[in-house]
Amino acid sequence: MDHPCRLAVVGSVNHDVSVLLARRPGTGETVFGRRVLTAVGGKGANQARAAAWAGARPLLLARVGEDHGPAMVEELASCGVETAGVAHDPSVPSGTAVITVTDDGENAVIVVPGANAELTPQEVLEGLRGRLGAGSVVLAQAEVPTDAIGAAARAARDSGARFVLNLAPVVPLDPEVIALADPLVVNQSEAAALLGDADDGAPPTDAGALLGRARSVVLTLGAGGAAVATAQEAWTVASPRVPVVDTTGAGDAFTGVLAARLAEGCPLRRAVDDATLAGAAAVQVRGAALPPPSAETRR
Repeated sequence: MDHPCRLAVVGSVNHDVSVLLARRPGTGETVFGRRVLTAVGGKGANQARAAAWAGARPLLLARVGEDHGPAMVEELASCGVETAGVAHDPSVPSGTAVITVTDDGENAVIVVPGANAELTPQEVLEGLRGRLGAGSVVLAQAEVPTDAIGAAARAARDSGARFVLNLAPVVPLDPEVIALADPLVVNQSEAAALLGDADDGAPPTDAGALLGRARSVVLTLGAGGAAVATAQEAWTVASPRVPVVDTTGAGDAFTGVLAARLAEGCPLRRAVDDATLAGAAAVQVRGAALPPPSAETRR
């Protein structure tokens, strides 16, 4: 693994178990589901796969168990993800996510980290050593330990690469690490958690409210598109109206394509435009995967 890398993804790999049902049960209630689907998931895997969908060849740094791990890694490799940086840990199970998807396409997720919780800063630094340069992008999310995220951020900084942080879920992370993000990508609930009482309970819509914490900010607004703020300007991007089948992984599709475009050298405005289209494509299919890419996608 000593050749240059345009895009590295440091993140989780999960065995996803999705349950399709009419509505989620209340406390103490039992409801019947309609179908169970299994797939490779986790924010790291989802975003790496989305980047590959967009034409990148992302390097994934992650950790899996020996249960579902080999099959998941094989599937990711078949999607165009470079998996030499995925460690296999026989001492712990792979991460697992249990996802409920209701008839309106909305989802709720429970994640059991498993092997993801064992990813170390040393593994991240070793995996990135000699792979990064001034044109590279390092993408991280928060389903792995915070010290591994910090290692990814500092490796990017020290090599002159760009650090993209999807702070999902919101975890206690060193403000100095968040400050390196260019951009910080969050959805409205994550932004609200970061802002605390600043928005008086209203869903945040202004990316600029978080700009002092990172070099640039992308706030995803679901069907409303995205709001972007940099030190120089702020703008919004509308999302196309599409039929919603399943919102699982839409944010990961957005972030993975965003990182892929930045790794190509695209400006942030173009990257967010393409990421918004990817998020809209993702909600039209079941699970966290994207529909087959078109020639336009791989431009």
